Amino acid sequence: MPGSGSGAPGSSTGGAAFRHTAALVRSADEAVAVAAAFVEEGLRQGDLPVLGCVPDTADAVRRALGAGAGTVEDDARICLVGARAPDAVVVLRRLLERAQAAGSGRLRILAEPQWGTDPRRRREVQRYEAASNVFMAGAPVTAMCVYDQERLPLEALVSAARTHPELVRDGVRVPSPAFRPPADLLRGLGAVREPLEAGEPVYAVDAAPTLPTLRGDLRRVLTRWVPDADQRADLHLAVSEVAANAFRHGRQPVSARVWTDGDAIVCTITDGGTSFDDPLTGFVPAHGDDLAAGGMGLWLARKLWDSVDLLAGTDGFTVRLSTTLVPPAAGAGAA
Repeated sequence: MPGSGSGAPGSSTGGAAFRHTAALVRSADEAVAVAAAFVEEGLRQGDLPVLGCVPDTADAVRRALGAGAGTVEDDARICLVGARAPDAVVVLRRLLERAQAAGSGRLRILAEPQWGTDPRRRREVQRYEAASNVFMAGAPVTAMCVYDQERLPLEALVSAARTHPELVRDGVRVPSPAFRPPADLLRGLGAVREPLEAGEPVYAVDAAPTLPTLRGDLRRVLTRWVPDADQRADLHLAVSEVAANAFRHGRQPVSARVWTDGDAIVCTITDGGTSFDDPLTGFVPAHGDDLAAGGMGLWLARKLWDSVDLLAGTDGFTVRLSTTLVPPAAGAGAA
């Protein structure tokens, strides 16, 4: 990534490489001012500017832009509003295709990471921010993520410095000394245990005899503990694919555990292999857009569960899936 310097926040010096900057601001007004300046620069350069913000922030930025706001697009899915990371990646790829077909050929994204209070959500925001440095590498994209130091917890600000190669403070761009290689950061996030894992599982099997047996067991467990029928079907589809990966590409024995407290559910699938160690897997299908070629297991898991951790250890490889359960009133109830 480019080195230190000064000038307009988020200013681009050209080139095709992905630029990923965190702007650390001290108020909502400063956030809007920095965002508007960033977008205005993109408009002057012929970039395709997109606001990946919640509606209130997008409206404020549009008001600051005035007449120039008409050509600026919005898509909050970029900052994981109503979308999980694989869905956001699809949105980014489509926007990039449009940007490359006109103007400067460059996509300019103003993002407002939605940190929230759920630890699971926070892990996924960090994971998405870190992984974007890999799956967007080399793409003609200039992205600025705005972090309000007065509103966000310290954990979010620490994460911003670790997941962005560059920082902007008071209009000055500097390299982030705390930036960490994405794969290393993701391994660290995966090492954090879910609190439910401290209790007794509602289901446990070691050395599952066959894939159909394990899939059937997991279906029965989910039928009992997941009240919403649509969510239950989604969770089972994804965990079945993860189990298939363990049997087909891992090494036996294959074991599984499920924990739940009625509000969330956690499932781990472990095989005896130790060679797979790529925590970035699953943000895009393993074989590209040809879904018929397979390689969808971890991609589906990231699409259908709130959080996916990949853990390689001396005793095997584990995929941990966790998600918040949809309340019974939101669905048709147990089948």
